[in-house]
Amino acid sequence: MSFLAIEHAVKQFGGLRAVDDVSFSLKRGEIVGLLGPNGSGKTTLINLISGALPASAGTITLNGQQLTGLRRDKIARCGVARTFQLVRILPSLTLIENVKIPAVFGHKAHWGAAAERVAKDALAMVGLSERATMSAGDLTYIDQKRLELARALAAEPELLLLDEWLAGLNPTELEEGIKLISELRDSGLTILMVEHIIDAVRALCPRVVVMNSGKLIADEQTDKALTDPAVVTAYLGEDVDA
Repeated sequence: MSFLAIEHAVKQFGGLRAVDDVSFSLKRGEIVGLLGPNGSGKTTLINLISGALPASAGTITLNGQQLTGLRRDKIARCGVARTFQLVRILPSLTLIENVKIPAVFGHKAHWGAAAERVAKDALAMVGLSERATMSAGDLTYIDQKRLELARALAAEPELLLLDEWLAGLNPTELEEGIKLISELRDSGLTILMVEHIIDAVRALCPRVVVMNSGKLIADEQTDKALTDPAVVTAYLGEDVDA
């Protein structure tokens, strides 16, 4: 049985189908890249999985449990956590306070000392443990992204949704980010990642699914997909044979 199953997912905004009859699945422990040009529907699909938006049609299930129609807090309790294209942290709180919140309200609902331990472990994973008591509003943009990932990890998800988390990193930070995601993958975490940095996709994802204009246009091994004429045309906006 598929761990994450997306079946005929649709999201309609008026006359626009941002997600148009999309179906694919992930096995437990798999890491899959979600690719496509800007405006192809990738983030909208992530929003459907996480409950940030309700689906117009179709079903999404995680480990046999239907997520479609659940509130986002209920979906978080089911074991789904995510990062965002635009960083969402609580700048008036310390780093440890930011990370304790998902430890309390995430998949396993820790309290007290247990929540503190989970939060500290998450900060350590992203290299922020020494700054646990500083204000989140004083972080650089890159470290805000690290904090956001720590918040997602503190929810102890079974499915992690990464929405361009590697964007904006310098080459050294990118190398560290790829290493961190590979460690998460190797720990058995199931990951669906939206990403435009193709070197990172090649390094991390044996398989990709590709969207264009709301539709799924490829679901195949990464190297094959990146030379698929339909995928190349979607990215370049022209016929590759022209």
